[in-house]
Amino acid sequence: MRNNRPPLAIRPHVAVEMPATAMVLAAGLGKRMRPLTATRPKPLVEVAGRTLLDRALDRVEAAGIGTAVVNAHYFADQIEAAVGARKGALQVRLSDERAALLETGGGVTKALPLIDADPFFVINSDNMWIDGSADTLRLLAQRWDARIMDALLLLVPLARATGYEGRGDFHLDPFGAVTPRGEVRMAPFVYSGIQIIAKHLFDGETPKPFSMWRVWNKAIASGRLYGAVHQGLWFHVGTPASVGETEGLLATA
Repeated sequence: MRNNRPPLAIRPHVAVEMPATAMVLAAGLGKRMRPLTATRPKPLVEVAGRTLLDRALDRVEAAGIGTAVVNAHYFADQIEAAVGARKGALQVRLSDERAALLETGGGVTKALPLIDADPFFVINSDNMWIDGSADTLRLLAQRWDARIMDALLLLVPLARATGYEGRGDFHLDPFGAVTPRGEVRMAPFVYSGIQIIAKHLFDGETPKPFSMWRVWNKAIASGRLYGAVHQGLWFHVGTPASVGETEGLLATA
């Protein structure tokens, strides 16, 4: 029973087993970022001189993850060129969605043959974060426990979700289990756009458009959707105004 388990926490005696692959979602249309996305995809919008996509891939590489899979649809040629121009140890593979935009869940489903890890990270390219006391991706990996989890979401307290304009996404119980906002007006935690997820949640799915909520709901139904709270700063970069706001906050962080 869930109420017999201790609260979710770092297990200091357990070595960190980093998922070997991260998928970075970069196929969206970026409509709210117009006019900046009139001639380029949102992941190639620059914040403080570096693109959102490169910032996400930099964090993946810094965490010691060996492979990243990046999907591309809108201005896919630009995404392909950008990942091809990267230097360093990180191997980057392109999941081509030129034929059809598949949303988050469908995009991951299509990319599964390129993902050589189970579980694996999924990271939205339009979110930026600053670590707290340690590397955020490594801390999330240390909290992963396959015995009780099918997905582990990095959550941000609503009050600290810079650039976010919604009403919150999730509730988090004392044991780390996550439930959606549901019919209540507000929820105290926002999904950061960073998660570790097991491949089997995508069993039976086909590469057609659907959101990540379809597979999250499977995990919720079995009590296996968990969350961990981010201890550093987090920014949702979704509009032109948020670019300037984020740059200002980065300058003082």
